[in-house]
Amino acid sequence: MKQTTHPPDHRSARVRNGAATAAPSPARTRTRRRPTSQQWAAWGFLAPVTVYLALFYAYPLYRNLDLSLRHYTVRSFVQGNAPFTGLSNYQTVFDDPTFAPALLHTAVFTAVCLAFQYAIGLALAVFFNQHFRLSATLRALFLVPWLLPLIVSASTWSWMLNSDSGIVNALASAVGIEPVNWLTSPSWSLTSVIIANIWIGVPFNLVVLYSGLQSIPASLYEAAALDGANAWQRFWRVTFPLLRPVSAITLLLGLVYTLKVFDIIWIMTKGGPADSSTTFATWSYQLGFGNLLPAFGPGAAVGNLLVVAALVFGLVYVRVQRKQALS
Repeated sequence: MKQTTHPPDHRSARVRNGAATAAPSPARTRTRRRPTSQQWAAWGFLAPVTVYLALFYAYPLYRNLDLSLRHYTVRSFVQGNAPFTGLSNYQTVFDDPTFAPALLHTAVFTAVCLAFQYAIGLALAVFFNQHFRLSATLRALFLVPWLLPLIVSASTWSWMLNSDSGIVNALASAVGIEPVNWLTSPSWSLTSVIIANIWIGVPFNLVVLYSGLQSIPASLYEAAALDGANAWQRFWRVTFPLLRPVSAITLLLGLVYTLKVFDIIWIMTKGGPADSSTTFATWSYQLGFGNLLPAFGPGAAVGNLLVVAALVFGLVYVRVQRKQALS
């Protein structure tokens, strides 16, 4: 009699003491792959950037937030045993009579500087886009205010706007205009620092917007001209719409820079007279370092308000860009 054989039942082999055990999955039996040389190289390139961001961005933000939530004195700042006070420093800032003027000055300073820097930079970019003779040389000369150190630019404007020996008042007197106390009058101090900051920021707008104009095909202008569009119509219907992405990033970077402007205002007016040109940037410095008894907590709180403002506008920009990409 022929005896038949059956293949072994693997299910019964997996039964141990009446309990079924699951077979090991293929994913578990696979050996873990070791990082390749390319992956190690990628991590090697990322490491310096990560360390830099952690040391010079993440840690200072953390320390500033910690300063704003504790009652720091000079002694506790050194010893590190400041008591936790929560949001009391922010309440102190909001109740301070300087808060409302500083907020207004920050808003006016930022809005006016952005508007004039963008408008003048766009006009110059369109002008230099004509590629006339000496256009490259003139563009290079317009970059000088941007390349100079801020302390040099601010000191130059302080000398030019000096009430007694400034060249601006000298020219005004030559044509019969009464001299103006640009830096010492509460009515003119904010205007003075706005003029200086516009002069410094125009070259940045010129460079970025000019690069955006170079990416617009010339065939579009030729087609618009064949359709009978004049120079203004070509600018409004062709140039301006195609520059919107470049304009958005230019305005965002200009906003972040203008919000934190400190050097120009401090060198020219120190936020005065009578806080007439005080912004959040100068006020934060005055609270933290400008007094014999520094208020580290409120000063850090004002600085955090600037960070939040820049973050909000950055998120708005990202949201608008995402909507434009989806549409």
